Amino acid sequence: MKQKKKIHFAWWVLLGLSIMIGLARGGINNAGGLFLTPVTQDLGIEMGTLTLYFSISSIVTMIFLPIAGKMMAKYDIRSLLIGGIILQAGSFAMFGLMNSVWGWYIFSIPMAVGSIFVNQMAGPVLINNWFKKHNGLALGIMMAAVGAFGAVIQPLAGNLIASQGWRYTYLILGIAVIVVVIPVVLLLIRMAPQQKGLLPYGMTVSDSNDDKKEEHTEDINKGVTFAIAKKSYAFYALFLFFFFVTAIGSFAQHIAPFAMGIGYDIKFAGSVMGAFMVGMLVGALAFGFLTDKIGSKNTALFAMIVGLVSMVMLLTAADHPTMFTLAIGIFGFITASIGTLTPLLTTELFGIKEYSQIFATAALGLAIAGIVALPGYGFVYQFTGSYTYVLWSIIAMLIINIVLILVAFKGKKKLEKEGLWN
Repeated sequence: MKQKKKIHFAWWVLLGLSIMIGLARGGINNAGGLFLTPVTQDLGIEMGTLTLYFSISSIVTMIFLPIAGKMMAKYDIRSLLIGGIILQAGSFAMFGLMNSVWGWYIFSIPMAVGSIFVNQMAGPVLINNWFKKHNGLALGIMMAAVGAFGAVIQPLAGNLIASQGWRYTYLILGIAVIVVVIPVVLLLIRMAPQQKGLLPYGMTVSDSNDDKKEEHTEDINKGVTFAIAKKSYAFYALFLFFFFVTAIGSFAQHIAPFAMGIGYDIKFAGSVMGAFMVGMLVGALAFGFLTDKIGSKNTALFAMIVGLVSMVMLLTAADHPTMFTLAIGIFGFITASIGTLTPLLTTELFGIKEYSQIFATAALGLAIAGIVALPGYGFVYQFTGSYTYVLWSIIAMLIINIVLILVAFKGKKKLEKEGLWN
C-alpha cells in the first residue's frame, strides 16, 4: 500500500524540467526581445544588424543538434545540463558587459550550444523516457511552466530595464538562473526510470509475469526506424512544419520592438510580454490536454487557426492597447505549440522506436527558421519602418502549416499500409 501512495519519480523529473526550462526559456530566451530597442538606441546599432546574433545562434544550433543527440545518449544528463545552463545563462549575462555588436555575435555561440541541451533536447527526451501515459499532459505542464515563469519575469525585466538599464538586467537575469537551476538539476533530473529501479509512469508490470513484461517493452518501442522515416514525405512535411512554426514563433522576439515602434513604452512592452507568457501557459496546458483527448493532428490544426485570429487582430487593432495585449496573449497561446506540439507530432507520426534521432533531425527545421526569420524580421523593420509585411508573411505560413499537417498524416497512413510502422 505504501508504494502505491508514493509519488512516482517521473513527476519529480517533470518538476525539475519545468523549473529549469521555465527559467531558461521563459526567463532568458523570451526576454531577449525586450533588450533589442534599448541596446540599438544606446549603442547606435541597427535593428537588423543586432538581430543577426539570433541567426548565428540558429546556425550553431543546426550544426550542433545531431552532436547533442549523441552526447545525451553517451554522457551523464546532469553534467550536460549543468554545463548547458552555465553556457546559456552565463553568455546571456555577458551581454550586459558588451559595447559592440560583436559581443552579441561571439557570445551567441556558447549560448546556443547550452540552449540545445537545456531548452530543446532535455524536455522531449526525458518526458518520453519517463512517461508512458499522459505524455501530452506532461509536455503541456512543462511548457506551461515556461509561460508561468515568463509571465512573472518579462514584466520584471521590462521594469528593471526602465529603472536600472539593460546592462544590469542582463547580468541579474543570467546569474540568477544559474544559481537556481544547478541545484534543481542535481536533485531532480535523471535520464531514465531504470536509474531509480522504476518503470516509466503508467506502465504496470506484474512481478511474476515475464511475458507481460516483454509485451510492455515491445509496446513502448513501437514506431518507425530513422532510416525509414527520413525517406518518407511525412518526415519532410514535419520538417517544414517545424520550420514554419518556428518562423512564426520567432516573431515573439520582435514583440517589444513592434510595440515600441508604434508608440508604446518599454514598461508597456514588458507587460505585453507578460500577457504573451500567460498565453503560452494556457496554450501549453490546453495543447497537452487536447492532444491526449483529440490527438496531435487536430490540436495542431486548431492552433494554426487560432494563430490566424491573432494576426488579423494585430493588423487591424494594434493601436488599441487592450486589443494589442489580447492579440499578443493569443499569439503566446499558439507559440506554445512549438514546445508542446512538435515533439507530440513526432511521436504520433513516427512512434518512439528511434524518436531521439528523428526528432533531432526534424528539429533542424527549427534551427534553419531561426537563421532566416529572426534577423529577417529585423531587416524588414529596418528597411520599411513597420512590421506589417511580417504579419502578412506569418498569416501565409499559418495557412501553409495547415496543409503540411494534413500531408504528414497522409504520409503516416502510407507507412502503415506498407507495414513499416511497427
